[in-house]
Parts: sequence; C-alpha cells; structure tokens
Amino acid sequence: MNTVEAIEREQMRMDIPYLRTGDKLKVHYRIREGEKVRIQIYEGVLIGQKRGGIRASITVRKVSFGVGVERVFPLHSPFIEKIEVVSHSRVRRSKLYYLRDLRGKAARLKEQRRN
Repeated sequence: MNTVEAIEREQMRMDIPYLRTGDKLKVHYRIREGEKVRIQIYEGVLIGQKRGGIRASITVRKVSFGVGVERVFPLHSPFIEKIEVVSHSRVRRSKLYYLRDLRGKAARLKEQRRN
C-alpha cells in the first residue's frame, strides 16, 4: 500500500450504511450560513452511485414543488452528518436515470421488503 492510499484510508468514513440503487434516503447535510451551522435533511431516491474509495459519491433525486431536483453527495464528506435508509425498492438497473423523463405515478418504484 502506498502513501496516498494510506492517507485516504484514514479519512474514509465507516458509519455509512449499505446503500443500493432505488433506496429512499434521508441525507442529513450540514450547511453553514455565515456564522451559524444547521443540518438540512434531503430526502429522495438514490438513482446512482459512483464507487472508488474516498472519491465515492451518490446521486439523490427528489421532486420539490413539481420540479425534479438532483444532488450529488460525496460519501466521505465531513459535511454529511448521517445517512438514513427509509425504504428499499426493487430495481433492475444500476443507474435510474430514466426516472428523469417520468412524471407522477409512472415515476413510482415498487417497494421491497428486506430483512
């Protein structure tokens, strides 16, 4: 293991739950506004993941006031307070970019029970 990998391994987070595409997530993200720091909860569907150690990221999509909003979160960012998995959906793809073109009931995913 070289020096760069050793430094990256020290900064990786170990409290991230097991995530799969199609999961409904609540991402508690720390936002700094001037001197104040607050936590904002971003709730949406995980439509894609990029793996790769310290550079891993997730793309979360939600519909806010009728407009689709996507946000990319670096998984090992110190600004992420925690990630909660609300529910799981049965999907057959690794990237759910097709949800961008769907509206209303067509954009629903079939919920799956996992134990």
